[in-house]
Amino acid sequence: MTAPPATRIDPRSPAYAEHRQAMQRRLHQLRAEHDKVLAGGGVAYVARHRSRHKLLVRERIDLLVDRDSPFLELSPLAGWGTDDPLGGAMVTGLGIVAGVECVISANDPTVKGGTSSPTSIAKALRAQEIARVNRLPLINLTESGGADLPKQADVFVPGGATFKNL
Repeated sequence: MTAPPATRIDPRSPAYAEHRQAMQRRLHQLRAEHDKVLAGGGVAYVARHRSRHKLLVRERIDLLVDRDSPFLELSPLAGWGTDDPLGGAMVTGLGIVAGVECVISANDPTVKGGTSSPTSIAKALRAQEIARVNRLPLINLTESGGADLPKQADVFVPGGATFKNL
């Protein structure tokens, strides 16, 4: 067995402490962005959705996947740095349903009515590709207002591929 490589990292040095603090700040920012995604469209839209006796997107997925089985969400921060909603108003991931590994794609209607943006189309296409390449069933949980009309020029052509792939 070989010895681990020598390191020049000194956890007692001021530079180490400075870099560690910078990383902690970045991780805090990342968690804050992830929390925004988990909050859906915000308090008002979540309340309106609940007033209609509807489940939130992640609640629907939790009920779909087998009890006590994991759900691996893919690209929760997709669209970061663009004018698309963070996460693309869509949740995609891998889960086990009735003992079978599946790809799951679900619109989040609390975010811009679950409408399709360039980010959500990219996420949907990637989910379809993962399902195809890995020969996995694809489950779509659709509750959407259709295309985000101000972005229709960027949505309709690539969005058509999502239907072609089905």
